[in-house]
Amino acid sequence: MKNLKIGFIGQGFIGKNMADDFAERGYDIVRYAHSPEYAVNKDKIAECDVVFIAVPTPTTPEGFDDSILRSVVPLVGRGKVAVIKSTIVPGTTESIQKENGNIFVLHSPEFLREATAEEDTRHPERNIVGMPVDNEEYKERAASVHAVLPPAPYSATVRSAESELIKYVGNNFLYTKVVFMNLMYDLSEKLGADWTKVAEAVSADSRIGKSHMMPVHTSGHASKAGRGAGGHCFPKDFEALFREYKRVMNDEKGTKVLETLRDKNNQLLVESEKDLDLLEGIYGDIPTS
Repeated sequence: MKNLKIGFIGQGFIGKNMADDFAERGYDIVRYAHSPEYAVNKDKIAECDVVFIAVPTPTTPEGFDDSILRSVVPLVGRGKVAVIKSTIVPGTTESIQKENGNIFVLHSPEFLREATAEEDTRHPERNIVGMPVDNEEYKERAASVHAVLPPAPYSATVRSAESELIKYVGNNFLYTKVVFMNLMYDLSEKLGADWTKVAEAVSADSRIGKSHMMPVHTSGHASKAGRGAGGHCFPKDFEALFREYKRVMNDEKGTKVLETLRDKNNQLLVESEKDLDLLEGIYGDIPTS
């Protein structure tokens, strides 16, 4: 498969680390981004056999915004494969495929942590490829994508609605864990208990694990100092999933659960002045409740 030319649209921490890894493994690659260094490669993307797309898909006051993604997909050459790495709400891959019938559109969620993106890219835990159409032609394209990705202990080919949801379920489970551990941290403080000892013992439970157990982030942490589920993914992805759940489900109590989690997390972020710029991007101003 090393004879394939691999394209990358977007050179943020996802696209850059992916492109670096493919180059190191001997692939002929093309990088395209708005920076002058890569902007000159725009037309070369059409020459690539497989193109990984990692561009922003923000959640804004107006809702989920995939306009940047949709604007770059047509750069992929006729008959070639576009692989969306951006986080997208369920149904987006199918919609983009319908708009671009001359190419094959797949979705492969990324599971990188910003602080360890390089290592996570080279040694992924999971490779998942989602297809908007379940037939042999798309299964062959999905297999070709699996073949060029770094090997992972777990791999799966699923429908794109499933791969899209897999990403949101994972991120927002961790978001929920952060909020819950913040509540338990405050309870611990009130009871005069040592949270460090509580967290150590709780995280020794294999069903729970060590990640996202420390509610107070210091300035040396990968995220900004403060409390709450912050960073470029968690707040926007939770808000997008919350709005999608509210739109799709006739479930007042379930909606209230998600709404309360969101409001509590926003309170933690605001009171500790963490990621306020990101909250403004999502809500248009700083949430007050």
